[in-house]
Amino acid sequence: MKLAGNDRTRSEQEEKLSETVGKEVLAELRGFDTPTLCNAMEVVLPSRQGYGFTRTPLYCAHPELPPVVGFARTARICASRPSDRDPAAQREVTQAYYRHVAEPPHPTITVIEDIDREPVGAWWGEVHTHLHRGLGSLGVVTDGTVRDLDQVAEGFQLLARGVGPSHAHVHVIDLGIPVTVAGMSVSPGDLVHADRHGALVIPLEVAPRLPDAARRVMKGESVLIEASKQPDFGIEKLEQLMKGRGH
Repeated sequence: MKLAGNDRTRSEQEEKLSETVGKEVLAELRGFDTPTLCNAMEVVLPSRQGYGFTRTPLYCAHPELPPVVGFARTARICASRPSDRDPAAQREVTQAYYRHVAEPPHPTITVIEDIDREPVGAWWGEVHTHLHRGLGSLGVVTDGTVRDLDQVAEGFQLLARGVGPSHAHVHVIDLGIPVTVAGMSVSPGDLVHADRHGALVIPLEVAPRLPDAARRVMKGESVLIEASKQPDFGIEKLEQLMKGRGH
């Protein structure tokens, strides 16, 4: 088991990089939806065009909520069988998990990998959403299930593989380690942006440049959209505009 806080070097590197992503940058990133930032990533870091985002659909519990962005806190869970640990040891792991969620920098987004081939039990419901929100988490991205949809914490976003009624034997396997959810690989401290479309990992070193790139992308798209509304729009006009865009 990996206990959060044991890797001092990783924590120091995370803290140093997070200093480049201040409140102003986070606020700007929240102003864009996740697809737009995916487009912007193609501009600032073309090598990331094929990965770094969720690649299979996830259920969004609150599509009306604005985007969330925060530093990843990670864990793996299992619900299909009881824990192999004795109760005292499992409580220690669970407490270590909550300490991991509460670690600065804030805000955070919790990213949970469910190791069950088919999700059996939900780690996320009324109680855990309130606890996580109280510890500074804005939401969860998981390939497990969620429940208690009418009682979850207000403003807390949930992106999950599906919905289920029971928590079954759900327990934390390990924490503070790299995980993969819906095809997106995430390490503790990664900057994650999410909305009803899915989630994206934003490398900390490019985060300050992403808002300007997103605005440029939107400006270019608006030219095409506005042209398509005009009476003289047709294939000739489209080809002319596309030639001007270089593709």
